[in-house]
Amino acid sequence: MNATDKEMYWEVLKSEYLFTEPWFTVRRDTVKLPNGHRIPSYYVTEYPDWVNVIAITEAKQFVFVKQYRHGIGSVHFELCAGVCEKKDASPLISAQRELMEETGYGNGVWIEYMNLSPNPSTIKNVTHCFLAKDVEKIREQHLEDTEDLSVHLFSREEVLKLLRNNEIKQSLMAAPLWKFMAENEV
Repeated sequence: MNATDKEMYWEVLKSEYLFTEPWFTVRRDTVKLPNGHRIPSYYVTEYPDWVNVIAITEAKQFVFVKQYRHGIGSVHFELCAGVCEKKDASPLISAQRELMEETGYGNGVWIEYMNLSPNPSTIKNVTHCFLAKDVEKIREQHLEDTEDLSVHLFSREEVLKLLRNNEIKQSLMAAPLWKFMAENEV
């Protein structure tokens, strides 16, 4: 960050938590902008950081899950994803745990591919996107009581078709997939 960036920061005059749950917190800040203007009620939601995984098998199949999403009331294909839990030593450990639990796939070669913010204006968390190549089926799924999802394997062409047909609705999954498709032939 340079001096010019620092001059753009807002000053927090007051901060108050309105709603606090383990997976969702709402904060109201009173802020002063660099130009002196004040915003008396600026709302920020806080979530734990998230992870998602572009997992590809040695046979070049992409590992997806299919599940219902209540917010938009429909079923969609998605990358394996989840929350960075406090017990996990790093986002990588969270991503590996989520992939194993939700799909039964693991091992392979892992890299942190990109980091995204769902909406940096009003949401505090970050999504850590990982690329895991040469993953393999190790065991069966181990789902939580609140999870009901199925595992699907797709070719690169099938993933491109899902993207082109707007069938991957989660933007934090579509963005790294589009980046991967632009940079790699698998």
